[in-house]
Parts: sequence; structure tokens; C-alpha cells
Amino acid sequence: MQMDRNSVIGFVLLALLFFGYFYFTRQSQLEYERIQAAVKDSLSRLEPIRRDSADTPSLQSRTTVADSAAPGSLIQQGAAALQTTTIETDVLRIRFSNKGGQPDRVELLKYTAQDSTPVRLLDSAFDRFSYAIQTGRGSTVQSADLYFSGGKTVRNADGSQSIRYTLSDSSGRSVTHSFTLRPGDYMVDFNMDLQGADRLFSSNQVDFLWQLQARQQERDIKSEKLETQLGVMLADGYDYISLGSGISEKMEEGARWVGFKQKFFNTTVIPKDGFSQVEANSTVPPDSSRIVANTVMNLKATIAAGPKAGIPFRIYYGPNDFAVLKSYGVGLEDLVNLGQGFYAFVKYINRWIILPFFSLIQSLVSSYGLMIALLTIFIRLLTSPLVYTSYLSGAKMKALKPELDALRQKLGDDQQAFSMEQMKLFRSAGVNPLGGCIPALLQIPIFFALYSFFNSNISLRGESFWWSKDLSAYDSIVTWGMEIPFIGNHLSLFTILSVVTSLVISLYSMSMTPDQGNPVMKYMPYIFPVMLLGIFNSLPSALTWYYTVSNVITLAMQFVIQTYIIDHDKIMAQLEENRKKPRKKSKWQERLEQMQETQKRVEKLQSKTKPK
Repeated sequence: MQMDRNSVIGFVLLALLFFGYFYFTRQSQLEYERIQAAVKDSLSRLEPIRRDSADTPSLQSRTTVADSAAPGSLIQQGAAALQTTTIETDVLRIRFSNKGGQPDRVELLKYTAQDSTPVRLLDSAFDRFSYAIQTGRGSTVQSADLYFSGGKTVRNADGSQSIRYTLSDSSGRSVTHSFTLRPGDYMVDFNMDLQGADRLFSSNQVDFLWQLQARQQERDIKSEKLETQLGVMLADGYDYISLGSGISEKMEEGARWVGFKQKFFNTTVIPKDGFSQVEANSTVPPDSSRIVANTVMNLKATIAAGPKAGIPFRIYYGPNDFAVLKSYGVGLEDLVNLGQGFYAFVKYINRWIILPFFSLIQSLVSSYGLMIALLTIFIRLLTSPLVYTSYLSGAKMKALKPELDALRQKLGDDQQAFSMEQMKLFRSAGVNPLGGCIPALLQIPIFFALYSFFNSNISLRGESFWWSKDLSAYDSIVTWGMEIPFIGNHLSLFTILSVVTSLVISLYSMSMTPDQGNPVMKYMPYIFPVMLLGIFNSLPSALTWYYTVSNVITLAMQFVIQTYIIDHDKIMAQLEENRKKPRKKSKWQERLEQMQETQKRVEKLQSKTKPK
């Protein structure tokens, strides 16, 4: 893009889009701060439940004595003692507990946390998936506070493993939890079988309480919080809620599934018949706690009328891998942020172009740095017609430079007159002054598509390239103990390279364009790269490496096209030929000239009436 006056417009628009994107993302989170107090109150009411969950001896004593004292009430089978069973596949390790008959620890064996141990999606007293049961004494109790019997692992003929827990009473009522894990699968089957369902639950409705504590999994907890969302598949499509500083949401229309999504991992509950209502409350602790969010969800499910009922679930514990999530056929791939909000349209660029090509080169190349370089070359080839058009426009502007310089010398500081004569010159020569920036602006959606792609691509997580230890995070070479506005607490080397190459491009472009007589133009080559320093410094090094490679390609293309492809003599001949053709003014040009003429008359009149 050439640095003429209209290129300034292009740069300004690009900057506004950059800042607009990050401002929109940030505002969508901050809007929930006003309800933070209400959210904290909701969680504080659940504090006694959490304290009881951690107080195992008193719970055992209270549950065993009370339940066994009343015939026909829900009782424990055997002693109320905590017992755990671990089932491991090649991708999951899940520890099940007889307390609540549910998983109390989930580890992803193919992914490591910051301490080099497997990523854990469940592992705290806060985590629970529970529901209220009528005890038979006019009160209810949470299933997560009861001790189930069973817990024996069974290996099935298809290679899967199952575990079953049962809770029953002397009147024949019972609840059975069955879990099945399959090799190579992050999806866990969870079935609830109910006997005496009409006496366990009222109004054919089960009220589930899902509590989830999201721990820090990535190096930068700030960016991880930005990417943490509650994803919901509604009847009319996917929707999400950014947690920001906390949320308090209620969805009366229900949902097909509900997922808690962090930057690269998610936990999603998928009931066969969906939830009839979803209510979510979340708080975000300070960064120092290493907790991304504490979330409490109330999920209502409807069951069939009668004494027998079943609620089939599937629970996904795993990575935000687009291909893996899509394979389940329920829209889980929407959890991967390939474009959301105002820039939601770029997800189609990612899904139809970038993802397929990246998957192709991923199967051929082992180095992710090289994959990104090849992806950059591929994208630049796709956009090369636009780039050529931009450079051709710049060459035409350069050809008119002597005449523009003559106009500048003739008109001096009269900017209004110079603008009018400049427009006449462009029109007579058949030059579009916007030709240099419009093609570049059309490439902006590609940049935002790549921003989303590199921010959400889990295959980059933990992959090193040169000095970057993790292409999914920033590549800091210098850190300091305080936050500097616009920069942060570190400096990334790939960011520096992208800034330097952007500066070289700007200076080269400036040298190729005529002097517009505008003092702002002198500083334009420096303003945009400095803006990039603040924007890029905390972005994934994969993105800043891409931008660096793209800049190097741009410099090479500029030199080759300007030196060997564009025929400047031919351009001059074409401009002279254009001058001979009659050209009709467009309505926009007529209005612009009328405005300029009016402004000139007003200024002339003001100078005459100004008191001496």
C-alpha cells in the first residue's frame, strides 16, 4: 500500500478496526461487572454446602444415622466411607468417587499443565454435578452429599470400561449412575436410571446443580480469562457468554447442551433431551489465585411421568480441537472461537480456507514454524491480485509525482487549492486515488481470521520454534515486575521483528510516493508500527511470526513488482492516453468539488470582512 493521503485513511481505518476489535471484546466482559455483587451473594449462599462437602466425617455420621433411623427413607448401602476408583484410557484418566457417584478428578493424558503434569479439568471440593432428591421425610438432599454403593470397573467386549454406582432405600426407590469410557474418546457416557422416580422428584423435573472451578491452564491467565466462556446450544443455534468479571444469566428457553470453555479445553454436558432451563452465575477471582472462574449452574431437565425413568447424558472432557468436536455431530465445534461477535463472519474464512490448508500441511510438515510460514505464503498467493492492484496504483501515483510537485510549488501553502487541482489531475489521468488502500483494507478480514485461528488452535499449544517455547503464547525475551500501560510486563521478540519489518515497509512505501505537503505524512511510517507494538506484544507468537513472514514477503514483492513487473514507461504512455479521453465527472467528484469551491469562497469572504 503506497503512502499517499488516501493510504493514511487506510491506516487509520485499520487502526480503528484493531482497537475496535479489542475494545468490543473487552466491553462485552466489563458489562457484567454491575452484577458482580449479586453473583457473589448467590455463591455465598452455597458456601454451607461446600463446607459440608469438605467435612467428610460429620457428613458420614449425620447421613448414616438419620437415614437408617427412618424406615422407607433413602438409606446408604453399607458404611458411609469415601472410596475412589480410577479408570484410565489412552486419553483420559478419571477418578470416580462413591460420594455422589460421580467423577471427582479428570486428567487429560495427552496435554500438560504449566507444572508438566496432565491437565486437570476436575480436582477440587468446589467441583460437583448434583441434584436434589426427596428423602421421604419431607425434605431433600443433594446427591453429591450421599454415598453410593458399587464402584467396580467392568471391561466390555468392545474395549470400553464401565463403572456403576447405586443409591436405594427400603421402599424400592433407587438411583443408578452408569459411566462408560472408550479408548481414544474424550466423550463419557453417563446414564441415570431411576426407580420410583415419581417419589424421588416432584413435577417430573430434576434440578441439577453443576459447579465447576476452572483452574489456570495457560501461561498468561489474563488472555485465558478473555477466552473463557459459557457456551450454550439453543434451539435456534449456538450462543456464548463471556465470563469477564462474572455473569448472572437465566435462559428460560432451555438448551440442548451447556459447555464451560477455557482457551484450549472444555467440559460440556449433553443430555439426550436437553435442559428445559439454564441459570448460570460466575465469579472471577484475582489473577494471583490461579483460578480463572468459579461457576455455578442450575440446569432443569424433564423426565417421563411414572415410577421408572432414565436420563441419558454424554459428558465431554477434552481439548477444543475443531475436528474432534465436529466428529460428535452436535455442534460442539462452535465452542472453538474461530470468529465471534462483530467479527463472526471471519469464522467462514477459517473453516473453509485456513483450517483445511493448515490440516493439509500439518500432515506433511513436522515443524509448526515452517507450517505457519507455508500458510503465510499460501495466503499471500491468494491475495496477490489485490496486492498487484495496490502496487500498480502506487506506480501511477509515482508517475504523477513531477506534476504534483509542480502544483505544490505553484500553489504554495494553499492546501484547499492544491486538493482541487490534485483531484483534477487524477481524474484527467484516470487514476483512482483510493486504489492503493482499498485492496489492503479488503485483507483486514483475513488478519482477524488468523487472529482467531492462532488464538484458538490447540495444536500450537506447547510447540516450540526458535526461541519461542510455546507458539500459542507470547515469546517474551525480557520481563519485568510491573505492568507498563500499552506494553505489559514483558517484551516479545517476534513482536519486535514484526514492528521493525512494518517500519521498513512504511519507509520504503514513503520513498515511492509523492510529497503531499502534509506534515502528518512525515510521521505516518512510525505511528502504525508503534501501534503494532502495543497490540501484538501479548498475542500468540504464532501470529507475530506469521506477520513477520508476511512483511518479509511484502518487501520482496514490492521490490520485484516495482522493479521487474511494472513497466513505468508503459504506465506513462497510458496516463497520457487517458488525458486525451473525455471523462465525465462522477456525482461524488462533483459534490466534492462543490464543497471545495464553497469552502474557498467562504474563506475568501472571511478574509475580506476580517477587521484590520
